[in-house]
Amino acid sequence: MSITASPALRKSDLPSLCREATEALAALLADATTALRTRVTVNGRISGDLLDREQRAAHGLAWLATYVEALRQLGLYAARIADAGELGEIEELLVRIGMGEYIAQILGGIPMSQNELVRPADLGLAADQVAARVTPAVESFIADGNTAERRARLIALARSSHAATLGNCGLDAVLDSIRYEMRKFADNEVIGRAQQWHLANNYIPLDVIGRLSALGIFGLTIPDRFGGAGLGKESMCVVSEELSRGYLGVGSLGTRSEIAAELILGAGTEEQKRQWLPKIASGEVLPTAVFTEPDTGSDLASIKTRAVRESDVYKVYGNKTWITHPVRADLMTLLVRTDPKQRGHRGLSILLAEKPRGTDAEPFPVKGMSGTEIPVLGYRGMKEYEIAFDGFEVKAENLLGGVEGLGFKQLMQTFESARIQTAARAIGVAQAAMEQALSYAQQRVQFGRPIVEFPRVADKIAMMAVEIMIARQLTYHAAREKDSGRRCDLEAGMAKLLAARVAWASADNAVQIHGGNGFAVESPVSRILCDARILNIFEGAAEIQAHVIARRLLDGTN
Repeated sequence: MSITASPALRKSDLPSLCREATEALAALLADATTALRTRVTVNGRISGDLLDREQRAAHGLAWLATYVEALRQLGLYAARIADAGELGEIEELLVRIGMGEYIAQILGGIPMSQNELVRPADLGLAADQVAARVTPAVESFIADGNTAERRARLIALARSSHAATLGNCGLDAVLDSIRYEMRKFADNEVIGRAQQWHLANNYIPLDVIGRLSALGIFGLTIPDRFGGAGLGKESMCVVSEELSRGYLGVGSLGTRSEIAAELILGAGTEEQKRQWLPKIASGEVLPTAVFTEPDTGSDLASIKTRAVRESDVYKVYGNKTWITHPVRADLMTLLVRTDPKQRGHRGLSILLAEKPRGTDAEPFPVKGMSGTEIPVLGYRGMKEYEIAFDGFEVKAENLLGGVEGLGFKQLMQTFESARIQTAARAIGVAQAAMEQALSYAQQRVQFGRPIVEFPRVADKIAMMAVEIMIARQLTYHAAREKDSGRRCDLEAGMAKLLAARVAWASADNAVQIHGGNGFAVESPVSRILCDARILNIFEGAAEIQAHVIARRLLDGTN
């Protein structure tokens, strides 16, 4: 099947058309921001109470901003690969379909969740305001972007392609080589074993962790003077994506080390850096983050677990929950309240708490620490625990940074990287879902032909590929901003918000394509569905993430 592009949409014009369209959409976003700001401002300041009252509109604004930035990055991606002479037919189709679909959603309704659509009117935009932003470039993408012919052609190319990732990702040679190595590892060491680990609720074997360590995964972004590779966050995105494509648990192993290393690099004393970073980089020390409490969730400023200084140790009392991989961890980054007189985030500190590795038989073989496993639907392989501390001792010299009361600030500095990481993991899960869906749809025969030949099946897979590329480019952009040393909490939040939704949509549609077979527990796609569901919850639930983004937009801070 061939496609004849309209004169307005020639390949050579694609980057400029993307730019023109996103400029119009950015103006629409500015209109919406101004309209909402007037509804939540009192005496020149954003009112928290009014913002809560207008939560639907505020979160809708966050989604609109996410779409606009995602399309801007998709257009810039098209420009980069066009300049390099690498804008092939697959890439062109991905960009055109993505631009057309997301622009149509902006004008007609963006899905914040399965049953929540936000429309321009919800943001206070009148019909004439919206119409004024519908430029010829916007109209062209709506009319000739996401068409049945383009989706069909994309699936035809996908069926004939032997590459797992559909389309050029726009990475340099170094990152492409890292992707190749990580994909080979996932294919050879993970994918064939993941379902067994999931069904048995087994730990990821230590031999797999050892091979990851040998590949340098745990020290990827740690400076070489501490035994790491000294690479940037974009490299960690590629690694997390490919390993999560194999199994979310494996893709998340590096995240534990990344969070701990960033905390120590950014806030630790020189002695703490020398002591811990080489061990984390080599994989000798496996860390875990111990932040969340039963009654706090996303409200980390309300942490109650306390640490009492007694001579040269802190004694810890309290409870933590949803702690990932704590049994086999050697080091906990433990958020505690060291000054109970201080309210909110004041008085919080982080302890670098050493502990011996445990086993299923004896999870926490140390005085003052006990725990109970939390059975979970997915995201297995590391195991989740609720932990109780009753006089657990941490050496006073292991107070991060050596000064009490800085814990919340120290932790906030890591959230950008954590959310970029989660977005990358989500892309990997979405990629796994798409591969399962495409493979099954080509093999499954109904009514005398493979079901991939039915448009409703093919369209689902085509949109998976398109949204994965959109989320990927937004995530890589956030990583590059982080690597450049610029504040990127807005971009990181947007990447996480979108990628998590894309992962869930891809997994859900993959199960639908499998039909009853996808509902069977032995089917890998059922595991992928369970794994995808957590991505909208951890590292900032979607609603919290949207609220943070909206507040930044309305405050006008950069």
